[in-house]
Order: sequence, then structure tokens, then C-alpha cells
Amino acid sequence: MIQPRKIFQALAENVSRVIVGKDEAIEYALIALLCRGHVLIEDVPGVGKTTLASALARSLDCTFRRIQFTPDLMPSDVTGYTLVNPRTGEEEFREGAVMSQVVLADEINRTSPKTQSALLEAMEEHQVTVDGRTHPLPTPFMVLATQNSNAFVGTYPLPEAQMDRFFLRISIGYPTVEQEMDVLERYTGTVKPMEQLQPVCRAEDVLGMQDAVNTVYCSPEVRAYVASLAAATRGMRELQLGLSTRAAIALLKGGQACALLDGRDYVIPEDIQRMALPVGSHRLVLTPEARMKGVTPETVLNAVLDRVSVPLRL
Repeated sequence: MIQPRKIFQALAENVSRVIVGKDEAIEYALIALLCRGHVLIEDVPGVGKTTLASALARSLDCTFRRIQFTPDLMPSDVTGYTLVNPRTGEEEFREGAVMSQVVLADEINRTSPKTQSALLEAMEEHQVTVDGRTHPLPTPFMVLATQNSNAFVGTYPLPEAQMDRFFLRISIGYPTVEQEMDVLERYTGTVKPMEQLQPVCRAEDVLGMQDAVNTVYCSPEVRAYVASLAAATRGMRELQLGLSTRAAIALLKGGQACALLDGRDYVIPEDIQRMALPVGSHRLVLTPEARMKGVTPETVLNAVLDRVSVPLRL
């Protein structure tokens, strides 16, 4: 029988061997895995974005491919392409890099919007369509994308449709002095921590955990709370674009995962509040006036959380 909490803890401990002092970022990435979601890891260069994604992939006994997004990357490199076999005269499909269970899209905002959009169908429908033929992706399927801040040269902002397909966004941040000393000690030896990582769960375990999330009960009151939060963002004057229905579904799924990991079979409002910022902040689009005033999506979401009434009866 699948024990989600036990497997989750084993995964978190394994990843923390190479990512020091970033337990919250690791936890959110694993929650996205449980919810069949994709993760956007956004931060400045050199803080461990790619390392976090690679460590999670190594911790799963799943197929793994890494795509280095560059300005000359073509959509066919991601999705695959069809060619004619000169010997048989028949068409053959050559798989792209996205045909894997775990895909690391490294520096996704360094390629053109045309190539970025090649991931849209894969992330939403877990399939790719090439030359009119649909090819299903393996299960479980997860995209871990890293991106540098848009303030850096050579980056292309991800479109709103792309951002909305990421279950959540996390930021790693700089370590403390003590944490950085620990990192320096681990990475100056002859054996690198990443080389010592071994898988701690199988694909079947991941699928079992994902199924377990769906069994967590969510009352009508909690569903109404989520819907009210999403509706409130759409009326905020600081926003051009509020939370979509897809975002509301993701928020509810995140609450189910939190409840499961806390040992409960039902969702409470605190689960929703816990997931509101990582699930919702990257989906909001501020007005130019709000950006000029220094308003952030996080401050808007916090204001919405304060404004919307919390259900008393579950």
C-alpha cells in the first residue's frame, strides 16, 4: 500500500542532500509532483535552480531529459518531428526531448516565444501533436522549468498562457552564511553530492501518491472559499488579469495535497491559504500604475486573503 507521507519525506530528505536550507522550496516542488503539476523555479543565476530540478529528477526512478533553452532552439527540438525513411518510404516520428517522464526546461526564458509555446500542449494535455498526429507522453509527466529574472539581458518574458500552465512558482533565494559554509564544504570534496543521489521511489509510487490526493475530501464551503478568492482577484484595481479557473483548480488541488501530508482526509481553509502565494502570484498581471507604485502580486494576494471571509463550518 502506498504511504504518501513516508515517500514524500524520503524524497525531501534526498533532495536536501544537495539543496541546503531550502526546505520550503523542496516541499512546494514535491507538492506540485503530487498534484500532477509543473514547477517554475525563478531566481537570479547561481542559486541552485537547475540543481534543485536535477536533484528531484534523480530522486525519482523515472526517465529524465534536460532541455537547454537557447535562442536557436526550434519547436521541433522540443516536440519531435516526422521524416520519411528512405528505405521504406514510410513516415517515422522522431521523439523530441519532451517525451520523458521528468523534463528539465533549463533557462526557459532564453528562447523565443515560438519555442516556449511548444510546451503548451504537453503541459496541459500530456501529449504532443506533430504533423496532425497525436503522441501521448509517458506517465507520470512533470516539467521543471528554470528561468532567470527578466531584468537580465537575453531573456524573453513568458506569455500569460504559459505562466498559467505552471502549477506553482518557487524562488530559492540566497543562503545564509551558515548554509553557504555547508554548501562550500559539500561541494569542495572529490565526490559531488549530486553524484551520490539515488532514486528513492518508483514511477508507480508517484502515480499512487497522485491518486491518493484525489481522495481527500473538500467540502462545498471550502470550494466556495476558493471560488471567492479567485473572483476577488478579478475585481482588484491593481490587476489587469486575475486568477483563472485553472488557477482555482490548482489551488484546490494544492490544498488537498497539504491535507494529505498533514495526515488529514479533508481540506481546511489553512491548506488553501498556505498554497495561495506559490500557486497564484505568478498568474497575476499587474497594471502599469501598480507596477510603478511598487505593488507586487504577493501584496495583492495577501490583501485578497484578508478581505475574503474564511468559512467557519466545513
